[in-house]
Amino acid sequence: MYRTETCGDLRLSHVGNQTTLSGWVHRTRKMGGMTFVDIRDRYGVTQLVFNNETNAELCDKANKLGREFVIQVTGLVAERSNKNTNIPTGEVEILVEKLQILNEAETPPFTIEDNTDGGDDIRMKYRYLDLRRSSVRSNLILRHQMAFETRRYLDQLGFLEVETPVLIGSTPEGARDFVVPSRMNAGEFYALPQSPQLFKQLLMVSGFDRYFQIAKCFRDEDLRADRQPEFTQIDCEMSFVEQEDVLQIFEGMVKHLFKFVKNIDFAEYFPRMTWHDAMKYYGSDKPDIRFDMKFVELKEAVLGHDFVVFDSADYVAGICATGCASYTRKQIDELTDFVKRPQIGANGLVYIRCEMDGTYKSSVDKFYSNDDLKAIAEMFNAQAGDLILMLAGAKTKTQKALGELRLEVGARLGLRSKDVFKPLWVIDFPLFEWDEDTQRYYAMHHPFTSPKPEDLAYLDTDPGKVRANAYDMVVNGVELGGGSIRIHDSKLQNRMFELLGFTPEKAEAQFGFLMSAFRYGAPPHGGLAFGLDRFVSLFAGLDSIRDCIAFPKNNSGRDVMIDAPSVIDQSQLNELNLVIDIKISESK
Repeated sequence: MYRTETCGDLRLSHVGNQTTLSGWVHRTRKMGGMTFVDIRDRYGVTQLVFNNETNAELCDKANKLGREFVIQVTGLVAERSNKNTNIPTGEVEILVEKLQILNEAETPPFTIEDNTDGGDDIRMKYRYLDLRRSSVRSNLILRHQMAFETRRYLDQLGFLEVETPVLIGSTPEGARDFVVPSRMNAGEFYALPQSPQLFKQLLMVSGFDRYFQIAKCFRDEDLRADRQPEFTQIDCEMSFVEQEDVLQIFEGMVKHLFKFVKNIDFAEYFPRMTWHDAMKYYGSDKPDIRFDMKFVELKEAVLGHDFVVFDSADYVAGICATGCASYTRKQIDELTDFVKRPQIGANGLVYIRCEMDGTYKSSVDKFYSNDDLKAIAEMFNAQAGDLILMLAGAKTKTQKALGELRLEVGARLGLRSKDVFKPLWVIDFPLFEWDEDTQRYYAMHHPFTSPKPEDLAYLDTDPGKVRANAYDMVVNGVELGGGSIRIHDSKLQNRMFELLGFTPEKAEAQFGFLMSAFRYGAPPHGGLAFGLDRFVSLFAGLDSIRDCIAFPKNNSGRDVMIDAPSVIDQSQLNELNLVIDIKISESK
């Protein structure tokens, strides 16, 4: 037996017992004739004591231990004289009688500590070492606990966990697919699923009624902090339900997980906000409602003062930052530079200071009198000491830019605490979004989302007005998940394909199996999917989902630990009947 207890087990009640521990050398300290070694495993850290006076040979062996050596020790559990209240085992230590080195280790390229000196790149290259850090390990333990509790919760509600295929056909209407060549079917390709959408709908046609799966999904899209090329969904579908049924059940699940993980009770129903209001007041379909700072639209109020930026703009709006009139010109310039970043795209920033003496100072006060500025400030209910920040331009672009500015100001004011959670449902999304480049409609969610019954008449006259039977769960400005009631009528589904530019032949080629299934009696059904990675990172207070994934990819979609993706052998290409023709741009 390599151990009788783990490195996190021992307490004062074990004093006087003989014990055997195995683990990694965390650190060593030499103090006079004593050597102290911290031994670590997944469960914790225990202090070992080697005494040069009682066993010089053993102490000398301990002095040669390096970081991350794998060792086994046997000894007597004793009470520590200098207790460490920061760790559960901090009241005891092991008086070592026997030491065996199970494996030596090279010096790691970074310290295996919570506050490591390793940067992101080197930690990803040596991810197996990074996972030894307790801060990273705790994220994966939390992930396990949440997945296990989700399964338990859904099982009690009659949901069945059903696995769906990973090798499927390509449906390139959403993000780009990852494709897999087929050796047995020359010139043909599988795709990796962006979600189990079609299969969970088929399960409803099959009569399974309540399905869930903790499913791996794949999307070939540009990466950011909350995206990875492969990610995990808590994927769910139900039959004979309307939108309200879905919201009630999964609001209950979210509340349950908040109670289970954070011991937070939400007694009231989560607030609901239409997509239209989310965009109007927050410039985002995933608004952060931990703080107010709603948009105020100003176009009519600022017209006719010969300020061409406002006069020529389709949309003018602003936010009021409480108590920020003391912002220096440097701080306001920083905010101006922020909104002018290419990824945000505003042309500039206009401000109004509400001075403590009742006057107003603005970057446009040569166009607007003090009374004009006061009238604008009153639209915000601004008080002395507040700062009004305004943007102008094309409506959608400016709303999004103002939304980013709102989040930045909120963060600077400390209004986005990771210990405060404000969930809400965003509902009544548009069914379609128009793309100017291709001059066609695209599904805002996917082609199987049902329109609101009361908006069906607009499908033929004004598709842009049609609202979707769709909903997103948002917490602290993070879209944790979303879904919709699905179309279960073949005629309506065919009309959707037509509006989205599918020819009958293309619709049949990509979705013929689903439409065939619908002809045999499809029940009304709907569902949603939560991003497990985002859920865990929210609870863990992380800025990126990478640290709650065991082996993530970097921002270029590479696994630098195993060096993937990589070139494959010519013999494999021959078997797959593939010829690689890499087109390199002139700029390279």
